[in-house]
Amino acid sequence: MSTSSAPQLSSLRQHPDPAGLRARNAVFVAFFGSGFGFASWASRIPQVRDILGVSPAELGIILLAIAIGSMIALPLAGLVVTRLGASRTVAVTAVTLGIGLAVVALGYSAGVLPIVVGLFLLGFANGTWDVAMNVQGAAVEKRLNVPLMPRFHAGFSVGTVAGALLGAGMVALDVSVRVHLLVVAVLVAVVVPVAVRNFLPAKVIDPPAVVDGAGVGTKRHPLAAWKEKRTLLIGLFVLCMAFTEGTGNDWLGVAVIDGYHASPAVGTLTFALFLTAMTLARWVGPSLLERYGRVAVLRTSAVTAFVGLMLVVFGQGLAVAMIGSVFWGLGAALGFPVGMSAAADDEEHAAGRVSVVSSIGYTAFLAGPPLIGLLGDHIGVLKALTVAAGLLAIAILLAGACRPLVTANAAETTKEDAAGG
Repeated sequence: MSTSSAPQLSSLRQHPDPAGLRARNAVFVAFFGSGFGFASWASRIPQVRDILGVSPAELGIILLAIAIGSMIALPLAGLVVTRLGASRTVAVTAVTLGIGLAVVALGYSAGVLPIVVGLFLLGFANGTWDVAMNVQGAAVEKRLNVPLMPRFHAGFSVGTVAGALLGAGMVALDVSVRVHLLVVAVLVAVVVPVAVRNFLPAKVIDPPAVVDGAGVGTKRHPLAAWKEKRTLLIGLFVLCMAFTEGTGNDWLGVAVIDGYHASPAVGTLTFALFLTAMTLARWVGPSLLERYGRVAVLRTSAVTAFVGLMLVVFGQGLAVAMIGSVFWGLGAALGFPVGMSAAADDEEHAAGRVSVVSSIGYTAFLAGPPLIGLLGDHIGVLKALTVAAGLLAIAILLAGACRPLVTANAAETTKEDAAGG
């Protein structure tokens, strides 16, 4: 989208689209609910670990159930969303996630098996839910002609913060894990399905005619997206950016503490700066995308994250590293959500393509932490972060794959966006 869209946006503000705005709010609830539910569980991991009496290695194996559930769900999510629609898919998976939390809440005192089953359901639901809400988010973007995906992902971040704060409050008030997670399970399973009734129905999302020979307008199997060069390149771009984001989430605090001999409080503060910068960038991202176009913003983001990483690793001072963490967060924020938008440029095949891109991208979230940890054992965590810098260099080259598809009703806008990138 380019500056030429400003008159259209002004017209939208003067003549609001009630259905589109209701759908926008529903997507926010879906993103918030996903983050809230997951963070609520994560906030009680220490208490569950203590009750089970497991070692860190054993806890890691238990938590792997979430990853296994997600990795099974993501490649199949395109099929599910195509068959059920985004609204029904999110509703069903919200209930499934609630069931998973309830299984953990009721069974954790009985041993490991109920927790593994519950976490598998949580991971499976979250993976499918993620694809469905991104597909709907992209549809709302097109309906309102505003690049809202970064703000939707900011809503997820706000949900995780809210879940974590609630968890901290429950611990402080000595509320049991069982009561806490059961309440969250009911909230998620009831509020989210009610909210997503306002999603755009499938008949409203009419696919535009494509003039670049991409084969849009033809019915096909959602798994066919695995054979598309553009979709795979977007997936690789998202993988690089997701690795960068995940590395910051998992290792920034540790790297600052170990590499700069900072106190735990300063390490946490540095991580907070990173998260704050990411949330801010996702909130202002739509304005940047409207003004400068998708490709230019993504390349600038990757460069910004690269500069931030270099400052963190080679800054030779704690203050410089903290400044670098801000640049790192600003640069890492938009890659994943805008990659989802790029995958969903054609609504008719959005489910399959978002499923592919999510599957590839989430590999980074799973593989990144152990890879950095393994390297950190040999060269130190701080220097191990340079792996993410290498992937950012690749992301700069791959950003062009996210250029919008040329459609008959948006050819002029897309050409200008491409020129700007």
